[in-house]
Amino acid sequence: MAPCRQIFACSAVAMAALLFFSAAAAVVSAQLSSDFYDETCPDALDIIESAVRAAVSDESRMGASLLRLHFHDCFVNGCDGSVLLDDTTVITGEKNAQPNKNSLRGFEVVDDIKAQLEEACEKVVSCADILAVAARDSVVALGGPTWDVELGRRDGTTASLDAANNDLPPPTSDLGDLIKSFSDKGLTATDMIALSGAHTIGQARCVNFRGRLYNETNNLDASLSTSLKPTCPSPTGGDDNTAPLDPATSYVFDNFYYRNLIKNKGLLHSDQQLFHNGSADAQTTAYASDMAGFFDDFRDAMVKMGGIGVLTGSSGQVRVNCRKVN
Repeated sequence: MAPCRQIFACSAVAMAALLFFSAAAAVVSAQLSSDFYDETCPDALDIIESAVRAAVSDESRMGASLLRLHFHDCFVNGCDGSVLLDDTTVITGEKNAQPNKNSLRGFEVVDDIKAQLEEACEKVVSCADILAVAARDSVVALGGPTWDVELGRRDGTTASLDAANNDLPPPTSDLGDLIKSFSDKGLTATDMIALSGAHTIGQARCVNFRGRLYNETNNLDASLSTSLKPTCPSPTGGDDNTAPLDPATSYVFDNFYYRNLIKNKGLLHSDQQLFHNGSADAQTTAYASDMAGFFDDFRDAMVKMGGIGVLTGSSGQVRVNCRKVN
């Protein structure tokens, strides 16, 4: 395709694409319902919430891990539970993709939830819906907002290693890359900045912030840099060592992530891009002083993300074991 040569033409193309995704999301949303399991598995949400709370109580970091599973599922060919599939002779799963390998966690918690649900109501609750509900319950367990999760997703029967390697925005992304990556999924720049607030909890591996630590001294707080270097030496060593994405309140879902960015304390390059003399600065500044506003936008963006590329009706299946197709 020839490049756009006039800004108005480019804007029109971008707007048309966004409207298409928005319309598609609206259709999908109409096929999902927050009361989907009220008759077929009335205890489903209670079972998931209880298991998530227990897991987060045992290990606070698990809340971030479960939230991240949902994100990594939805951004790769839609919210279909494909991220949970193990490799087989006929399916190459997504767990060994570069963004996921030695990084994604929480699979055993999902296994436990699924086993409880199969005992309560066999072949009713999908693995994709488990991820969506567990993400919400994890946020709530760590002090964040709640929202009505739309349900009725079906599980996919395949996975895509290539899509996992290509569609998940890497931690080296610039602001423009982030905006495009989210736009490709039908999400706005506002959605992207709000969803990035999920980094108010969780950890990142040294291999993902070493480049920023040693090459971006102009917009990295000196005290943070000094404290991180023993954990993440250069040029090699300690690749799997971790540091909190939000060192201020690592296990509380709040707006300190944005407060950190204003102080140049973003751990990842992609984090600090939200406050770096760019178009995201104003929204980041607003969230830093308005946690309620951040929570409102975050819950709305999570609902939108949860509707990406879902399978409904007779499409896909409800897996008995989230790690393999039936």
